[in-house]
Amino acid sequence: MAKRHEKVIRDPVHDVIAFQLADEADRLVFELLQCREVQRLRRIRQLGFASLAYPGADHSRYSHSLGVFATARQILDRLERDAFQLPPGDRSATLAAALLHDLGHGPFSHVFERVSGIHHEGVTRRLILDDTTDVHRTLIRFETTLPERVVALLECRGHQVACDVLSSQLDADRLDYLLRDNLMTGSRYGRYDLGWLIQAMTVAEDRLAIRRKGVSAAEAYLQARYHMYRHVYFHKVVRSAEGMVTLALRRARQLMLDPPRGDVAGVNVALPPGSGSVAKVLRGDRLEAGEFGDLDDVSVLSCFKAWRDGGDAALARLSAGLLDRRLFKTIDLADSDAPEAAGQTVIDQLGETNAFYDSAANRSYEPGPAGIRVEGGVDLADASPLVRSLANLGDEDRFHRLHVDAEHIDTAVDHLNRSK
Repeated sequence: MAKRHEKVIRDPVHDVIAFQLADEADRLVFELLQCREVQRLRRIRQLGFASLAYPGADHSRYSHSLGVFATARQILDRLERDAFQLPPGDRSATLAAALLHDLGHGPFSHVFERVSGIHHEGVTRRLILDDTTDVHRTLIRFETTLPERVVALLECRGHQVACDVLSSQLDADRLDYLLRDNLMTGSRYGRYDLGWLIQAMTVAEDRLAIRRKGVSAAEAYLQARYHMYRHVYFHKVVRSAEGMVTLALRRARQLMLDPPRGDVAGVNVALPPGSGSVAKVLRGDRLEAGEFGDLDDVSVLSCFKAWRDGGDAALARLSAGLLDRRLFKTIDLADSDAPEAAGQTVIDQLGETNAFYDSAANRSYEPGPAGIRVEGGVDLADASPLVRSLANLGDEDRFHRLHVDAEHIDTAVDHLNRSK
């Protein structure tokens, strides 16, 4: 039987993603997909606890990473049809970087970073450069300097167009996650015409840019980003769950580093089998590359199960709330003259495991040197009044919220009303 020279993966966003194994870049990425470090991303949910608000949002960092590769390849193919060529070998390095860009994400994506202080970009670099990882061994089998070249591109050190494809306001990462998150949440806020937007891409002044005919597609893309943040990423249920994860992990770390004494010395913060990596991270210990492979959503969820039945009431309540969807209730502080101060007074009264303050601004576009370029050297905000209005929002679209344990919501509301 003749050996197949094509491998095909069916994807809900990009439909058929085909790998031509006779092509070095495709073959490299397909082999990287088999690596343990990449397969771990199947056990990291792209949107953390967003499924508590949108039940379909259980897709993984793995599917997103595959989609970023597919998007980056489409962009490069489009540019090459216009006779643009990356330096020799940079196509393979760029597509490998697209697949590996999220390699270092911890459990529940960005939430874990806030507690651990471990940033996924740094872990991604370590895993690529560590000669004990499957990813490193696969890269050097193709070219000995490939790990360093991939890392350089991820750090925006390399060919500018390749760096723009990987990290910019028009990068393959954003282009994929907006469509993917929109589809899996069923929100219908993140739709835009990816095909036409890529068709309009070009290279101008050594930067990734769009032609004038692509301005409308770019507007729709940035509107989609604005609405996805407003309605999905900043959804009050999503933010409540993320905040509770943060409180639970901080409480567990506090109990590990400063164990209680006396009558409550038996508080259970022991971790279940297979969760040693979680303990090391919470204690602030450095993880080896192999240990990081065991750090995923599954290991943290198993901890929540153990802590739910533990002796610390606060940790048990937070863990049970996350597992059984008994989340903190939300109070909108938008009408307060000093929302953060108002929220902090309630937190001081109720305790830091019973409430938290939350605020963020929705900035969907930043004009300037890092902005999206329109052919002819114009910033997209100068070519589009709609984009200019998005860029000028600033703090006008910032939310201010107080999330409070349901048992204390009446007390919190009464306190806020008295303080007006």
